[in-house]
Amino acid sequence: MSAVRKNTKKIRVGSICIGGGAPISVQTMINVDPHDFEAVVAQVRKVKEAGADIVRMTVPDEESAAVFSIIKKEKIDIPLVADVHFDYKTAIAAAMSGADKIRINPGNIGAEWKVKEVASTCLTLGIPIRIGVNSGSLDKKILQKYGSPCAEALAESALTQADMLEKFGFSDIVISIKSSDIRTMSEASRIVSNDSDYPLHLGITEAGDEYAGIIKSSVGIGSLLLDGIGDTIRVSLTADPVKEVRAGKEILNSLGLSKGGVNIISCPTCGRTKIDIIGITSVFREFADTVDTKGKRVNVAIMGCVVNGPGEAREADFGIAGGDGFAVLFKKGETVGRVEENEILETLKKETLNFIND
Repeated sequence: MSAVRKNTKKIRVGSICIGGGAPISVQTMINVDPHDFEAVVAQVRKVKEAGADIVRMTVPDEESAAVFSIIKKEKIDIPLVADVHFDYKTAIAAAMSGADKIRINPGNIGAEWKVKEVASTCLTLGIPIRIGVNSGSLDKKILQKYGSPCAEALAESALTQADMLEKFGFSDIVISIKSSDIRTMSEASRIVSNDSDYPLHLGITEAGDEYAGIIKSSVGIGSLLLDGIGDTIRVSLTADPVKEVRAGKEILNSLGLSKGGVNIISCPTCGRTKIDIIGITSVFREFADTVDTKGKRVNVAIMGCVVNGPGEAREADFGIAGGDGFAVLFKKGETVGRVEENEILETLKKETLNFIND
């Protein structure tokens, strides 16, 4: 069981709240050309359908900032975050165009008066700012002080930048500390969590391809969530953003922190297995990723044999345990029927829908 979650300040991002006990949200980032507005709108729709709670887009110039107003006109109801580096005018343009949150690294925006201009605009419009610090863009003075982008350096950078915004009367802040090194990200996030009440955005940056990235993100993000740290997450993958969303949802689901969802309990199979558990689980996963559970958590077991099936999956709401060309159907550890192999998938889907609608 995870630790009691830290009660951070609640920040509103469009229709979603981050922190303050709000459900942990899953974010992703659009990876198409920000100037290709049709492609951006299409990908935003796609990740929203996959279950993303918040979408972030890079805004490299003032021209691309117009995408926010276009998406709003399309009535796509999902919070949109502008990812801005270096140019304070671009951050202001994105805010004016309808972005629900601005992500900046104050350290690379430039002079303090430029950061103040961004803060002033966001304060007027009621838009929060996410301070995004990563090991590749530390302030030179802090880097010189510590000698390397260590956890202490990253944490000090984030807190110093929060202090700067506070000096300008701005406190609707979310903090993220990213590193490709899991230990550095984890330790820095723990320092910031201990020293401030701002909500934390968790993620491992440059985590790699789908396989490696999911493993690294699960370790880094999951270890913090288990200790009650973290308010929103992004799984960064060199892959389709839809896969980031699904991975993020599964991390929350596996920790019992999701807003409902289907939790699949499946065995690794062995020589006793006489039905295609791997194939059944794979196809059922596709169904589980798209079904609306209406906020309910559904625990479904797909087990290879009756030796371990109902016993090891006793806490499942229902499930199957394979025989030779058939499976037994069980609910809460008690056998309730028999299903032929070619009927297993439809039976699991039907039982899932019945559970949701009960």
